[in-house]
Amino acid sequence: MDWDKLKIFHAVTQAGSFTKAAEVLNLSQSAISRQIQSLEYELKTTLYERHARGLSLTDNGEILYKTANEVISKIKEVESDLMDKKDKPSGKIVVTTVVGFGGIWLTPRIQEFMEKNPDIEVELIVTDQELDLSTREADIAIWMRQPKQLNYIQKKLIDINYHIYGSSKYLEKSGVPRTVKDLDKHNLITYGRGTPSPLSQKEWILKLGTKNKRKSVMKVNNIYALLLAVDSGVGLAALPDYMTIGKPGLVKVLGEINGPKYEAHFVFPQSLKNVARVQAFRDFIFNKVSEWQF
Repeated sequence: MDWDKLKIFHAVTQAGSFTKAAEVLNLSQSAISRQIQSLEYELKTTLYERHARGLSLTDNGEILYKTANEVISKIKEVESDLMDKKDKPSGKIVVTTVVGFGGIWLTPRIQEFMEKNPDIEVELIVTDQELDLSTREADIAIWMRQPKQLNYIQKKLIDINYHIYGSSKYLEKSGVPRTVKDLDKHNLITYGRGTPSPLSQKEWILKLGTKNKRKSVMKVNNIYALLLAVDSGVGLAALPDYMTIGKPGLVKVLGEINGPKYEAHFVFPQSLKNVARVQAFRDFIFNKVSEWQF
């Protein structure tokens, strides 16, 4: 079996379509399609069911994908072992976390890590979809929940606390709420449809201290967009404290009222337990967190 075709098959299955796989592999859709057709011809079986919404694996496709996952994961483990034979931590680590934490808090600190570890290449995947660490879609995850998978090593990183914030511009115009009841007179922004876990209390500010749920003037399904809406003066919203650090234009209101709280966990698979570059990144992140008590 041709190894290049197997890698393309694996990438297409993970992406769910030829179009998305083409972007990942930097190949044309026609080239990918030819490789998949050739692989199906060699194996004398159909690997995908084609339909309008994308691709789904046939039974034989499922068997091949499972095997491809195992092979690719094993190869990555061997690469990790070989790279760790060097004196200094080296090689590539793929880190994934949610959009807000990754974009606002983690990204600005990556440069310091790379300066301390010049032989480590970092790929940061910021997404609200949880990648599969067991198949090495990423090496390390910082998730806003405790993982259920038993084959992951995980440690609580920090509590993510939410409070109500508004911009100084908005508060000058609309006044500062002094009591929970005052929220009835303010513009409130909340999370909208499609908001990912763990934001199970996305309408907390609308229900706070009232039997009749308030109405929001704006809804967004992305926490960074929510931050920008608050910062631009649209209204008040519940934001995680880490997002407001270094933003003097944002003001915490009703500071005695604590909002939702979530746990951030540092997670990686058992197979990377003794990998030096993973240990280096873990130590760095925990040291950085100890400097910032959100």
